[in-house]
This record gives sequence, structure tokens and C-alpha cells, in this order.
Amino acid sequence: MFEQTFKNIDEVLWKDAGADSELDYIGQTSWILFLRYLEDLEKDRADAAGLVGEDYQYILSEQYRWSNWAMPKTAEGKLDHNKALGGSDLLRFVNNELWPHLASFKTQTDNPSSIEYKIGEIFSELENKIKSGHALREVLELADGLPFQSSKEKHELSHLYETKIKNMGNAGRNGGQYYTHRPLIRAMIQALAPKIGERIYDGAAGSCGFLCEAYEYLYEGMERNTANLKTLQENTFFGKEKKNLAYVIGLMNMILHGIEAPNLIHTNTLSENVRDIQEKDRYEVILANPPFGGKERKEVQQNFDIKTGETAFLFMQHFIRSLKAGGRAAVVIKNTVLSNTDKASVALRQYLLESCQLHAVLDMPGGTFTGAGVKTVVLFFQKGEPTRKIWCYQLDPGRSLGKTNPLNDDDLKEFVALYPSQGNSEQAWTVKVHDLDPETLDLSVKHPNTPAAAPLRDPATILAEMERLDQETNALLQSIKELL
Repeated sequence: MFEQTFKNIDEVLWKDAGADSELDYIGQTSWILFLRYLEDLEKDRADAAGLVGEDYQYILSEQYRWSNWAMPKTAEGKLDHNKALGGSDLLRFVNNELWPHLASFKTQTDNPSSIEYKIGEIFSELENKIKSGHALREVLELADGLPFQSSKEKHELSHLYETKIKNMGNAGRNGGQYYTHRPLIRAMIQALAPKIGERIYDGAAGSCGFLCEAYEYLYEGMERNTANLKTLQENTFFGKEKKNLAYVIGLMNMILHGIEAPNLIHTNTLSENVRDIQEKDRYEVILANPPFGGKERKEVQQNFDIKTGETAFLFMQHFIRSLKAGGRAAVVIKNTVLSNTDKASVALRQYLLESCQLHAVLDMPGGTFTGAGVKTVVLFFQKGEPTRKIWCYQLDPGRSLGKTNPLNDDDLKEFVALYPSQGNSEQAWTVKVHDLDPETLDLSVKHPNTPAAAPLRDPATILAEMERLDQETNALLQSIKELL
């Protein structure tokens, strides 16, 4: 039922003149879902306060609550058509009253972790692109049928929302920057094995896939008590995201996964000077997939000791600085970080190897990131001791990967099983740092178990072989003539 509702919402938006892509569909669905969610959240909080004889202070005043402007209902629970806005009246209210009011929340609190601040951020960064009031009315009625009450319902909604994010990435344009294959994320999390009480960070959060999957991992494995649930909600998951739409999608994704007020900050992570990172700003676990091929301006590069325009290389410096001593990270990055010979690349490899134990390099097959056009690796490292040896694993799913044949959990099963012991297999081997070229520290993945190709023969040998075969053929033909 929920899946059909999402499809129906997309069909309505497709017919509207204002939303013309998967990116627009999920952006518009997100702000509407957020307000629908907020209605249930406020009701739950009011009911909880009432049970202990307290009054609840609503975040939204009455005229801006979902049950007033979006879905006023009769005593029988049906839409009250006498009160419900529609057509141009609905659009005017949303664009001229609701939106400015909600955007103003951003200036009413300086706590970026509060739900009030999140409301202000969302409605400061997005705009209502739905042009038809009749279309908006249809979407509101469809969204009203999506329940947010039970954990089972939220779980189903979160999976459907993830599917929309995946479809957005497959649709092309810049949608792919928001989506990392969930089997890869799960393998990275299982390798790092975070524990309750550890703080988990993604400074290039996108749709918050890493944080949502980490939530699922910890929630399933922890003891269900009040202290653990409070820790999981309030002091475990932290993220930063630069792009407006990605920020809103990430917020909604975390909310649907069960995190009520996500610690997600809307900022350009790279605008922060890494030299200013304090111990309180550091994390035990970092999981991330920074953007491929991004470029940063000269003034941003001044925030880093190793200056380069390559966004991913700047993020690597930020992540290393942001790890606590003993903290561990798994980062998806272009494989050129292992082999480029420019000064910045060599310096980055040296910094990584000297300040961290690079435990493992997971070499991903071509086609893993459809449309990105790049080969990638995953770096697994721990802050503190320098690197002595590196375990390498070359993933080979035995088929070509692509949009219709993506990575799955079974493809990564052997890697996850071998990671703790870092044992050898046909796909795995170990590299010692003292065997690296000291000038370049080239870490290119060169599988020692790959059979050596037969050496090419020189032209003179080939010509002599051809002449010999010709002579044998002529002799055979002469024998046949004599027999005839």
C-alpha cells in the first residue's frame, strides 16, 4: 500500500508543471513528508505530557499544523471540504504564509540540533515547486495516508524512501552524488564494527545512507534500554552536508529511520580550518564517500596543510584530523589517490601512512558507481600508529556491474568474513610499507596472484614460425598430389 502511495505521488508531480525530474519529486515529497511526520511527533509528545499531568508547548501554532491547513477532518475522520484549502487559495497560503513562517524558525534558535532549527533550515533552503493547487491537494491527501506511528510503519517508509533516493541517483544529472550502494555501506560498517557509546561521523553526508545504516546496525545489536536508546538518539550520529537538497533528503531519511532530531549540520565541511579541530570535535568512527571529481577554490585550500583543488583529498585530511586517537574510518575514494605522482597526492599518502594504520584497501570493480566513470577503493584506517603493512582485497563479483546489475551483499560476504583476520585468499594479499617506492609511496593495487601474461614474441621469431608452417603445408599438399 505504501509503495503505491509513493508511486501515486510521483504521478501527480509528473503531471505538474513545476516538478520535472526525480530530484524535484523527492525534494517536494520530502518537505510534505516532514510536515506530515511533525504532526504525529507533536501529537505523541502532547499525549506523553498529558499522561504525567503536564502541558505540552507545541512547536507549531494551530493554524500551521497539518491537521488545520493540510487535512482538516470531520468528526467521522473524513476530509472537511468546508475547511480544506484548495486551488489558488492553498498555493497562496503555502507560499505566502506557511513557508515564510516555517523559514523564520531558523532565526529563533541557535541550537542546530533542535527540531525547531531543522524546520527553519528545510524551509529556508527548499521552495515549493508545485504550481497547481489542485495537484498539491492530491499530494497532501496521499501523504496523509502514510502512517508514522509504529516502528514497523517507519521501517517500511524508510525503505521506500531509500528506493526513491536510489532512483534519483540512477536518473543521472547530479543525483548520483547522494547515493552509495547500501551493500557496500553495510560491509564497511561490519568491518569497523561500531559499538554503542561511540560517536559516528560523516562530513560528506549526502542522503545520510552511512548514518542510517549505522543506526540500523547498532539498534539491532544493542541491549534495548532507556540509556542506550537515548544515546542512540542524541549522541551517536553526526553529519555535515553542503548541498541544499541533499541536506533536506538526509534529514528526512534519518527521521524515517527513527532518529527524531538528527545532528546534521548544513555547512561546507571544507570551509572549516583543520588546524582548529579540537578534541571535542573528534569521533571514534568515520564513514564517508566524499564527492568524486569536485574542485575547491584557493581560499578553501588554505584550510589544509596539503593544498590541492581535489575535493576528496581535502576531505581525507579533514577525516584524519577528525578521528580520535584509536578512532577508525572507512572512506570510499577514487583509486587515483593510491597512485597519482603529483606533490599533493604523494604528500597525502605519506600523511596517511605516518599518522594512521592503513589496515586495508578494498579495490572495487569498475561499474560500482554507475555514471561516475571512475574506479574506486575503500580505505580502512585507524588513527595513531604508523602503517607497517596493508591488507588488500580485490573484489571480483564475477559479473559486470551496472544500473540493472548492482552490487549485492553476497558479493562482499568473503571480504567481511576475512577482514578481522585479514587472511589471504585468491582475492587478498598483504603489502609491506618498507617494500613501497620511498619517493612515490605508490599504493596501486597490483594483485600478486594474477597469472603472469605470456611474454610477447619478437617479430623475427614470428616470421620464422610462419615460414616453417608454410613449408610444412606445402610438403603436405605435395604428398597429397603424389597419392592422387
